Amino acid sequence: GLGTTITFASSHWLLAWMGLEMNTLAIIPLMAQHHHPRAVEATTKYFLTQAAAAATLLFASVTNAWLTGQWEIQQITHPLPSTMITLALALKIGLAPLHAWLPEVLQGLDLTTGLILSTWQKLAPFALILQLQPSNSTLLIILGLTSALIGGWGGLNQTQLRKILAYSSIAHLGWMILVLQFSPSITLLTLLTYFIMTFSTFLVFKLNKSTNINTLAMSWTKAPALTALTPLILLSLGGLPPLTGFMPKWLIL
Repeated sequence: GLGTTITFASSHWLLAWMGLEMNTLAIIPLMAQHHHPRAVEATTKYFLTQAAAAATLLFASVTNAWLTGQWEIQQITHPLPSTMITLALALKIGLAPLHAWLPEVLQGLDLTTGLILSTWQKLAPFALILQLQPSNSTLLIILGLTSALIGGWGGLNQTQLRKILAYSSIAHLGWMILVLQFSPSITLLTLLTYFIMTFSTFLVFKLNKSTNINTLAMSWTKAPALTALTPLILLSLGGLPPLTGFMPKWLIL
């Protein structure tokens, strides 16, 4: 919470970087708490990608300070640091084509930590992207389009629920980044609805103790009412009218 708050409140690149770094280091013990080889592997992958992204961000902001002589987040004018920072933040939240770590990492975690990774950990980088967006529109459109496409196609062949959720996350982020420069308020609305739907989905899976499609299909006997609601949540996450998840996509289109 502190890391995200620091990034939110900062106008200086070093403070923003520090908040992101705190965020990464704070979730590491949560990820590795199960002492399972899978969890340790996922934690290591996550740590390496986040450290690389943070290092790139720090390098880009130092370059910017060197070129322009100021550290303000709002006033990134030079195209080089601007592009580098955008790519670093895209790597941090897992936008395609920098997404490859996300399904692997999410698959190795338990559902609670996966929920934190899919929702809360996106907030701080997103706040920075939101403040940067006037400076590089073409790059954001490319990132958004590839994310929407890869997120849609990637989830097709999966049986593991956490990997499907990871690809769903990539696709939703693609939509958000796509509409960012036309209407930031719609982006925030999409982010909020995505959070609510992902929260519900993860909690359903957690109650059912289901991590793949087969256990989800057999959960009917354990919790009939919950299982009746599950398809509705999933269809909403997919963005089908007349469910809630359709609203942001409709507004974006």
